Amino acid sequence: MDNLTSLKTLLLAENDLTGHLPQQVCLGGVLENFTAHNNYITGPIPRSLKNCTSLYRVRLEHNQLTGNVSEDFGVYPSLDYLDLSDNKLSGELSSKWGQCHNLTSLKLSNNDISGEIPSELGKATQLRVCDLSLNHLTGRIPKGLGELKFLVNLVLNDNHLSGSIPPEIGMLSGLAQLNLAANNLNGSIPQRLWKCKTLLELNLSANRLSEAIHSDVGSLSFLQVLDLSHNLLIGKIPNQVGSLKSLEKLNLSHNTLFGFIPSSFDDMLSLTSVDISHNQLEGPLPRNKAFREASFEAFRNNKGLCGNITGLEACSSNLNHNVDHKNNRIVVATVVPISCTLLLVFVVFGILSFVRRRERSVENMPQVVASDNLFAICNYDGKMMYENIVEATEEFDSKYCIGVGGYGSVYKAQLSDGHIVAVKKLHPLQEGGVADQKAFHSEIQALTEIRHRNILKLHGFCSHPRHSLLVYEFLEGGSLEKILKTDEQAAEFDWIKRVNVVKGMANAVSYMHHDCSPPIVHRDISSKNILLDSDYEAHVADFGAARLINPDSSNWTPFEGTFESCTYCFVELAYTMQINEKCDVFSFGVVTLETLMGRHPGDLISLLSSPSGAASISHLLLKDLLDERLRSPRRQTAAEVVSILKLASQCLHPSPRSRPSMQQVSRELSARNPPPLDQFHTITLSQLLDSTNYTS
Repeated sequence: MDNLTSLKTLLLAENDLTGHLPQQVCLGGVLENFTAHNNYITGPIPRSLKNCTSLYRVRLEHNQLTGNVSEDFGVYPSLDYLDLSDNKLSGELSSKWGQCHNLTSLKLSNNDISGEIPSELGKATQLRVCDLSLNHLTGRIPKGLGELKFLVNLVLNDNHLSGSIPPEIGMLSGLAQLNLAANNLNGSIPQRLWKCKTLLELNLSANRLSEAIHSDVGSLSFLQVLDLSHNLLIGKIPNQVGSLKSLEKLNLSHNTLFGFIPSSFDDMLSLTSVDISHNQLEGPLPRNKAFREASFEAFRNNKGLCGNITGLEACSSNLNHNVDHKNNRIVVATVVPISCTLLLVFVVFGILSFVRRRERSVENMPQVVASDNLFAICNYDGKMMYENIVEATEEFDSKYCIGVGGYGSVYKAQLSDGHIVAVKKLHPLQEGGVADQKAFHSEIQALTEIRHRNILKLHGFCSHPRHSLLVYEFLEGGSLEKILKTDEQAAEFDWIKRVNVVKGMANAVSYMHHDCSPPIVHRDISSKNILLDSDYEAHVADFGAARLINPDSSNWTPFEGTFESCTYCFVELAYTMQINEKCDVFSFGVVTLETLMGRHPGDLISLLSSPSGAASISHLLLKDLLDERLRSPRRQTAAEVVSILKLASQCLHPSPRSRPSMQQVSRELSARNPPPLDQFHTITLSQLLDSTNYTS
C-alpha cells in the first residue's frame, strides 16, 4: 500500500484491525478521505500525512495511536473534518490549526495533549465543532474563540484550564453545547452567557465559579441540560429557572444556595433528572414528576427540605417558620395597635379589587381561533372547550403527556363527547410573548383552514391567561421515528408503504411552500414530526410552529429538539445561519434516506454533500444501504426506490440554490412511473449519482 501514488480514498473503519497504519498512505499527495476509526490500531501517525495538503476528511478515533500532534500534522487548506479522539497522542496544540480555514470539526478528546489552547484557533473561522475534552490542557480559555461565529459545540471539559470564562463565548450566536466542566475556572459566570438563547446544554460543573445564578437564566428557553454542580455558587435559586420548559436534567448540587425552591418548578414537566443536594435549601419540594420520583440522595445535606421522600420529613400543613414566644410577643405588641387602621384600608382595597375583577372577567375568558368542524361537533364555546381539555388531562397531568418539545408539551385528551385530540400546551414566551395577539390569531385562523390529506389537522388555538393551547387531530399510528426504531413495527413497514410515506411528505411540504398564501416554511421536518395513521398515510405535524410561536423571526430560528435533530438541516446552520424553504428541502432528503435506510443516515449525508465524499463511497451497492430488516425491493417497487434515492441525493446538495424545489420533487414523484427493475442488486451508488436510467 506504500506504493499507491494515486490513492484518494482509504476506508478502513470498524474492522477490528490491529498493527500499524501504512506510513506512505499519502505518497502521491492526493489523498482526500482517510478513515480507520473504531479499530485496535497502534503505532505512530503516518508521517506522510504532515504534508498531505489534499486531505478533506480524516477519522482515526478510537484506536491506540501514538505521536505528537504538534509535529505530525501540518496545514490543510481543504480539510473539513478531523477526529483523532480516544487515542494516546501527546504534544501541544499547534497554532497552525488556525490556518485550516475550511475546518468545520476538530475533535481531539481523550488523549494526552498538554499546553495551552492557542489563540490562533479563533482564525479557523468555519469551525462548528471543537472538542478538546479529557486532555491535560492548561492556561486560560482564549478570548479568540469568541471569533468562531459558526461554532455550535464547544467541549473543553476535564482539563486543567484556569481563569475566568471569557464573556466573548456568550456572543456566539449559534452555540448549542458548552461543556467546561471539571477544570479550575473561577470568577462569575458571564452575564452574556445567560442570554445565549440557542444553548441546549450548559455544563460548568466541578469548577470554582462563584456569585449567584443570574435571573437572565430564563432566556435559555431551549436549554435541555443545566449542570452547575460542585462550584461556589451562592444566593437563592432564581424563579426564572422554572421557566425553562425544555429542561430535562438539572444539577445544582454541592454549592451554597439557600432559601426556598421556587414554586415555578411545579410546571417543569420536561424535567426527568434533578440533584440539589449539599446546599442550604429549605421548604417543600416541587410537585412535578422529577422531584416526586427522585431518591433521597438528590436532596441530602440541606437546611430543611421536606416532602414525601424517604429520608425527608413530611411538610407541615402550616408552612410558616416556627417563631419563639419572645418574638411572638413582640409581633403582637407591634401589630395590634395598627390592625384597626389596616382593617379599614383592607376593606377599601377589597371593594376596589372586586370591581376590577369584574372588569377583567371578560378579558380572562379564553380567546379562540378554531375551525368549524371540531367545534360544531363539540357544541363549542371557548370556556367550555378550555375547561373540557383541562378536565380531560386532569390539569395537564404528566400521565397524559405523549411528547415534549422546545415549544411545548403534547397531551392526549379525550373530550366529553368522546373525540380524542392532541393538545399542545405552549411554553410561556420570553420577552413579553406575542405583541400582536390579533395578528397571531389571524395567522392561526389561516392555518386551521388548510385542507391537505398529508398535513396534520390543526383544529384551533385556545388562548387563556394561564395556558395557550394548540388543538390537533390525534393519530394512533405514532411517529415515523418511533416506527423505524421498533424492529417489529419496522418489519411491517414494507417498501410500498415507505414509498407512499415519502410521496405524502413531498406533497405536504410542496403544498406549504407553493399553495399556501403566505407560504409556510416548516423549519423542523424530521422523522419525529411525521405522523402516520392506521393506513400508514403520512401527516406532517407542527407545520408553521416556529413561525407562529416566534412571529418576529425572519431567516433563522433556534432548533427544537436534541443535538441529533440538528442534523436534519445542519448545512444551513453550519454555513449560512439562515433557515428558509431550502432547509425544508434538505430535511426532506434526510428523512427520505432515513425512511429507506431504517436509521438516520449520519455520515452518509456529509459524504453525499461533497464530490470527494461521494467518490469515496461510490462503490457501495444500494442494497447495502437499505433497511436490512426488509427483503430487497423487487421490479416496480425497486425502480421507485431507486428513483426516490436519486431525488433525495439532489435534495442534499450543499448549495441551497442547487436543490430542487419541493414542487419539483412532488411532481417528479407523482409523474414518474419507471419501468420494472430486475438488476437492483448490482446497482452501485455511483450509478445512482451519475445515471438517469436504471432499468434492465
